[in-house]
Amino acid sequence: MDVKHVLLVGASALLLAACARVGKEYTERLNARQQAYAAVAGAPVNKFHYFSLWSWEPLSDDQLAVYTRSNEAWLLDLDGKCRNLQFTNHIALTSSVSEVSVKFDRVLTGPPDPPCFIKQIRPVDVARLQSPQQGKPREVEEAPRPAK
Repeated sequence: MDVKHVLLVGASALLLAACARVGKEYTERLNARQQAYAAVAGAPVNKFHYFSLWSWEPLSDDQLAVYTRSNEAWLLDLDGKCRNLQFTNHIALTSSVSEVSVKFDRVLTGPPDPPCFIKQIRPVDVARLQSPQQGKPREVEEAPRPAK
């Protein structure tokens, strides 16, 4: 083996190891956020008042936290996996008469992706959350519920 080949193999191994470490750290951070929200989430409710979305944080493919104000958040469990939820730059929530309801409203991640139905809504005690969502990091789009 020549030196170039050995260096190429060594660099490839280092790159793979770095990627694995980053993936592990990301997964650990996501799991910690899920546990933090679950620990301060209250009993399930059927709906919440919704005028606008202040911010949101994806926690997995089937769970996200939405902030309607800086001090008011809701933990949404979705029915099945919501494609691209963790990677999209914006979401939309359907609502009716300024309310988001369980089993009726949806989270939208973009035109090519199917809507994600809301299976459960739990209020989050933001004051008890160790590190709540800061600022307004993600864009939010609002969409009226389509008529049947």
